[in-house]
Amino acid sequence: MKKPVAYITAAWPGQEFTDTDQAVVYCRKVYQAGFTPICPILYLPHFLNDTIPAEHKDGIDMARDLLRRSHVLIVCGDEVDETVKNDIAVAQRLGITATTLDGILKIRSQGHEEAC
Repeated sequence: MKKPVAYITAAWPGQEFTDTDQAVVYCRKVYQAGFTPICPILYLPHFLNDTIPAEHKDGIDMARDLLRRSHVLIVCGDEVDETVKNDIAVAQRLGITATTLDGILKIRSQGHEEAC
């Protein structure tokens, strides 16, 4: 069965290893909830230099393209920054459902309780 693609967004603190570790945790939870997670922060920094304006813009464009191809936007973490707000606005404009990781996990756990 094909899993719906879920774009992962969060207010990343800007610390490379902390961001990556947290993104992996989020992606694992989303995967376990039945989605195919897409999280640009896990791969774009490996080949784009964010301090170069053209590459920074290309990263934003690539991330937006991935969001457009997704079925759902999942907001992770407790904070909302400008990037997260922009992701939510783009999803809303495109008619893509936006929810939180907590919401997805709650629905998933309720489904397991009812199935038992």
